[in-house]
Amino acid sequence: MVFSSNLFLFLFLPVFLAVYYALPFRYRTRWILVGSYTFAAWWKPYLILLFLAVQAWDYVISHRVYQAHERGDPRAALRWVTLGICGDLAAIGYFKYFNFFMHNVNAVVTASGGAAYVFEEVILPIGISFYTFQEMSYLIDVYRRDEKPAPTFWDFAAFIALFPQLIAGPILRYKDVADQFAERTHTLDKFSRGAVRLMGGFAKKVLLADSIAPIVDACFALESPTMADAWLGTVAYTLQLYFDFSAYSDMAIGLGLMMGFEFMENFNHPYISKSITEFWRRWHISLSTWLRDYLYIPLGGNRKGPRRTYVNLGLTMLLGGIWHGANWTFVAWGMWHGSLLALEKRLGGPKLGIPLTMLLVMIGWIVFRAPDLETALDFYTAMLGANGLALSDVLRWQLSGFQVVMLGLGIVVVYAAPYWRQWKQALTGAEAARWRHTSLAYIPLFVLAVMRLSAQSYSPFLYFQF
Repeated sequence: MVFSSNLFLFLFLPVFLAVYYALPFRYRTRWILVGSYTFAAWWKPYLILLFLAVQAWDYVISHRVYQAHERGDPRAALRWVTLGICGDLAAIGYFKYFNFFMHNVNAVVTASGGAAYVFEEVILPIGISFYTFQEMSYLIDVYRRDEKPAPTFWDFAAFIALFPQLIAGPILRYKDVADQFAERTHTLDKFSRGAVRLMGGFAKKVLLADSIAPIVDACFALESPTMADAWLGTVAYTLQLYFDFSAYSDMAIGLGLMMGFEFMENFNHPYISKSITEFWRRWHISLSTWLRDYLYIPLGGNRKGPRRTYVNLGLTMLLGGIWHGANWTFVAWGMWHGSLLALEKRLGGPKLGIPLTMLLVMIGWIVFRAPDLETALDFYTAMLGANGLALSDVLRWQLSGFQVVMLGLGIVVVYAAPYWRQWKQALTGAEAARWRHTSLAYIPLFVLAVMRLSAQSYSPFLYFQF
């Protein structure tokens, strides 16, 4: 089940919310768990067993860590947290990277003249990258004594399974939402803000991301793209990925508000960044702060000299790339951003400006989108004009006027939205009240998006694959 579906919007969500608000507060956490398990099990019901096993594992380990600290035995606490994290890494390692490992082993074996190993492909459980990171941060926070373990298994399981952010974030930390599970407010204002955020994210996904997606698919499917083809595909994918992923985050945050939860923002207009460092403060904020707090800083951060800082930045982004997927393209993408961050650090954090920053980001998005390194390399050479300059006839007949208009509108939205938001936040008094009702514009956009969704084919969020 996905957010951008009539099944979710007009059956699952209304039923869930109706029961949720009919129940006394003390029963709502368990209803969240029931709803979240139903949501997760819609794709592959048997994978709920993995979900439960990992949740039970981390819940038990967290209490062992806490008890060791209470006994004044930090070594035992370290052993328990290490065991817990190793268990989480083993789960994600097997389900996410086993196929990749075996394919590479077979490539080496067959290149040496041997026979490839026969193995059964492992199915990747949806959302495993996100909820595994949440569970590891939970164990680490308990070990650091930043937070006590969840009082009941139901609280912990509901935190991990919370369906608004289960599939593609934002990556939550238990210490940030623990109090909200114990006590949170449910007001008409909060519900209304959540509904507006949900409608806006849905419209962004269906009207912008899904309308631009055919351009991306057509460009990256070309055998010999021209310079214009390659640049068009790069710009289109840059917009598609942002609108798709930020739309999911908007919908997740909106759903959280409708249930009384306050989630962290995950995007802050990243395409107006003037450096790669600033870009990572604005893009996928929950992931970048997770990598900073649980990887970069524990590695030493910038406290052990310049060379070690560059190494730490490179390792952090390399592992961030590997987290995104089991493919050498993600390794290359992580190394690209790690190198850029290290270079900026070496040069004293220069302001590159929006155009140059966007160029470097887009160069990285090519290898992020390409199915393999060879395709990415072909795309890079095409961008330099290796296959001609003008838009190819093969691509031209595939483009529709609507797609091109939505691409142009997407560019306008990306660069106008930050200033519109800044202007609205600066309004006060009667002037602010006059513009308060602009949120009502999301209603016709939502209706239009529902109509378009009903007429088009199934289109999941891009980050579901991670």
